[in-house]
Amino acid sequence: MRVLALDYGTARCGCAVSDPTGTLVTPLSAVEPPDPARIADLAADHDVDRVVVGLPITPAGEEGAQARLSRAFAAELQSVLKVPVETYDERLTTKMADRTAREGARADRDSLAAAHLLESYLEARNA
Repeated sequence: MRVLALDYGTARCGCAVSDPTGTLVTPLSAVEPPDPARIADLAADHDVDRVVVGLPITPAGEEGAQARLSRAFAAELQSVLKVPVETYDERLTTKMADRTAREGARADRDSLAAAHLLESYLEARNA
């Protein structure tokens, strides 16, 4: 199953996609500004079976304003996509993306965060 992961933000949306086996994750270019139609095109171009939108949960496990925006974006995506859209906890993915960038990764920060989100999602799904 090929999955597209999104690190949604109001200015841009980081993107990453898995291979069909769910083993490899590749960051893609961020979509600026976040546009459901462009995300739908990206999902079609990569023939994905599911889209996962990062849900920013606080360290205390609560949802704030950005989580509400992410849920709204996921709902908007679901209205234009023919594949399931779900949210997934994205805690610490931005810090992981910063570390990965320091280690030499060349993708943009938001797409690196989406890649870490997707890795976590796939691990949990396969566990």
